Amino acid sequence: WQTCWFKVELSIPPEWAGREVHLLWESDGEGMVWRDAQPVQGLTKEGEKTGYILTRSLKKSEPHSLTLYVELACNGLFGAGKGSMIAPPDPDRRFTLSKAELVVFNRDVYELLVDLEILLDMAQLLGEENQRSFQALYTANQMVNVCDVADPSTFPAAHGLAAAIFSQRNGKSQHTIHAMGHCHIDSAWLWPYEETIRKCARSWATVLGLMECNPELTFACSQDVGAEAALLQAQQLEWVRSCYPGLYARIQDFVAKGQFVPVGGTWVEMDGNLPSGESMVRQFLQGQRFFQQQFGRICSEFWLPDTFGYSAQLPQLMRGCGIRRFLTQKLSWNLVNSFPHHTFFWEGIDGSRVLTHFPPGDSYGMQGRVEEVLKTVKNNKDKGRVNHSAFLFGFGDGGGGPTQKMLDRMKRMSDTDGLPRVQISTPDQLFSVLEQDSSQLCTWVGELFLELHNGTYTTQAQIKKGNRECERILHDVEVLSSLAVAQGSTFQYPASQLQHLWRLLLLNQFHDVLPGSCIQLVVEDALQYYTEIRRAGARLQEEAVQSLCRELLQPEAGSAQSSLVLNTLPWERTEVISRTGPDGRDTLALVTVPSMGYALVREPLLPPQPVTVRKQEDGSITMENGVIAVCLDMMGHLTSLQLVGSQRESVPDGCYANQFALFDDVPLYWDAWDVMDYHLETRKPVRRLLKPLEVSQAGGLRGSASFSLQVGEGSTLTQEIVLDASCPYLRFLTQIEWKEAHKFLKVEFPVRVRSTNATYEIQFGHLQRPTHWNTSWDWARFEVWAHKWLDLSEHGFGVALLNDCKYGASAHGNVLSLSL
Repeated sequence: WQTCWFKVELSIPPEWAGREVHLLWESDGEGMVWRDAQPVQGLTKEGEKTGYILTRSLKKSEPHSLTLYVELACNGLFGAGKGSMIAPPDPDRRFTLSKAELVVFNRDVYELLVDLEILLDMAQLLGEENQRSFQALYTANQMVNVCDVADPSTFPAAHGLAAAIFSQRNGKSQHTIHAMGHCHIDSAWLWPYEETIRKCARSWATVLGLMECNPELTFACSQDVGAEAALLQAQQLEWVRSCYPGLYARIQDFVAKGQFVPVGGTWVEMDGNLPSGESMVRQFLQGQRFFQQQFGRICSEFWLPDTFGYSAQLPQLMRGCGIRRFLTQKLSWNLVNSFPHHTFFWEGIDGSRVLTHFPPGDSYGMQGRVEEVLKTVKNNKDKGRVNHSAFLFGFGDGGGGPTQKMLDRMKRMSDTDGLPRVQISTPDQLFSVLEQDSSQLCTWVGELFLELHNGTYTTQAQIKKGNRECERILHDVEVLSSLAVAQGSTFQYPASQLQHLWRLLLLNQFHDVLPGSCIQLVVEDALQYYTEIRRAGARLQEEAVQSLCRELLQPEAGSAQSSLVLNTLPWERTEVISRTGPDGRDTLALVTVPSMGYALVREPLLPPQPVTVRKQEDGSITMENGVIAVCLDMMGHLTSLQLVGSQRESVPDGCYANQFALFDDVPLYWDAWDVMDYHLETRKPVRRLLKPLEVSQAGGLRGSASFSLQVGEGSTLTQEIVLDASCPYLRFLTQIEWKEAHKFLKVEFPVRVRSTNATYEIQFGHLQRPTHWNTSWDWARFEVWAHKWLDLSEHGFGVALLNDCKYGASAHGNVLSLSL
């Protein structure tokens, strides 16, 4: 990830007067040209950007000698791996500058080559039944006959032959393609956050140069970047604003001209499943606020082209944040079912609807070729309902963006008989015409579930845990700080500190970081950000509590043993807590604390019924607290769970709940992303006992029992099962030292409940999914995501499985499963 700087001193020969002169630069590392102390263009061999235009026609008045600087990075477009495109960084990889030359560019020859490319593609792809394919073929043949490569004076006649066929127009019914430049830049993936800043500068400097040469070009900007329509994340714009102020000022100029169009609406292109509802609101809040402050407008389109599924709550959140249009293409990656629409209304769990478009070419990295525009029309699943579609062109994922050749290809196809119309457009122009033709569109209700990458719900457990904990910490800090302000004290609400912490958390929710589909260096950065949020959050929480409860925290004579207990949730809670006694030891207390309030605990409550713990002759242990009664065997299995007084057993006869199971995890494609349905055929219950179940806490306010298991070849699992007084649930405190490779650990809870649907918590709501595999749409959801709980209920009775840091889950038949 280091960069080297080259000082490039150029002297153009006087005999090149009137010629177009380029600096030709080829290296396997990404580069950036600096001129007059400003970044002016990226150089990326993989992105077909190996030349920098010094002059389009050398004039005597122009300086023939100049000095440039080229910053060359020790990474390519897709990181610094060896071999395949998706590979971890190779510390031994070397990067080479293979060519640095001053060259004359023959524009006439270039134009002829683009002409011939389009004509030959038309001849090959339009088919023998289409007369235009033969017209294109014979025109190309004539061009070859007319053109004498040794005589440039023949070039205009050859070019004129091509122009004649390209100028033959379409009929009015022809499909219209709205071409929008796109430069998808992942904020972190095969490279760290820091490298993304340079990728943004390289890509956007190049796009601005294209705009200067092509005034018709617009660029829709979201988290991933685009040219024509440049997709810009607010976070990436903020990075460029801080690190490249001159480039950012140019961006602002092009926004004012209407060429550089901010779209996206969120702080980063976040994962569409795992962030909490509040986190998603903050993504929109921070993104829309940034666009409003910097560009004087908010985004009306939400672009999320590359995340791994889309929560059913997103339509409501979009509408609440001023967005009514949505674009993605990721569901074209479905492994099982082909999604039935490309343009439709998407309806969320509350009935909110947004107009949604999937580019029918099923890509955000088109090259402007004939094959791609024909696929866009042929593949469109809403023919007859709409006659317009998006076409996102430009190198992406690692940046790069559009090229001049892509634009030149599409200029020739703008309105050529036999091909769809291709017009440089903007998101607003596309969606406006789709809205006008929306009366016949279908509606899709519920989540947009991606039938791939199910492993990202579980990969990198520490990142998942950090996300959930930090979401909770920031919630608590804001609640307590708001109460402190409302109390009318001199407390200053920590707005700027909270914004900084929220932005760190939102950054880590990028769709290759929170899912865990990134390199180790990114994981280390993410964990460091979580540590910073925890540390600063604890300090801010303490400051708010000190202001809110200062008088209560003053020790009084005779009441030194009192404890202040705060409840930051919006319902009254009665729970067993641990507090430090006068002798310095932790003691337990049963307390009741009101909603969003506090209680001063001097004498703890007496439970209506203490927890009883009994060890049976067969080694099993029973626990009861007057609310629920449980039985555990020596392996830690839950063999009985009853609601006291109901006479209803929750665990089926002969079944074990809290059963750990190990599966083989060898996916077809990518380790960090995927788990395949066939992994379910490799289930092996974990049965190697290291330490049998023993009583840990004997009862009263809390009873517990603990045990240890060996998992796989070298991993250990220790669990304490806890039942507190008056508590309606059983807690499983689980610690795993994980040393397995290509294995997948889950815990299963078979329950005596029959229902065709299970309920899963999502952002600000819940979603039902089938517990059967009747159809391919059902069994493609063999592994799904949930937030803090999943539930299986029938009329009058149900069992829920809760967690504090997990997301992968499933419910098949009567078995609730949590992926660990």
